[in-house]
Amino acid sequence: MMKYKIIHTDKAEEQLREIIFYIADDSGSADIALKYLDKIENAINRLVDFPMSGSVPKYSVLKKQGYRVLIVEKHLAFYKVNEKDKTVIIYAIVDGRREYRNLI
Repeated sequence: MMKYKIIHTDKAEEQLREIIFYIADDSGSADIALKYLDKIENAINRLVDFPMSGSVPKYSVLKKQGYRVLIVEKHLAFYKVNEKDKTVIIYAIVDGRREYRNLI
């Protein structure tokens, strides 16, 4: 079985950095933030073998655009699978408790 390559957009990288800084700041612990980063990265890395494992987003506009969503605790990673190139592109990593439609 062909493994997929994972690509992060600059926006997704930036959002992930902000999440980790926020958790470190909020919890007062770099360890907690890094453990959470590992959790997000591990979930995303599983897409290498199981690119369709994320669910279909609830907003029809995102669904129509072909996004899938990976849920990691309170955060949502939005991505698209390109079958032709065997790539998974991570477009956004956002807090699922916020209104995220415009963040993607």
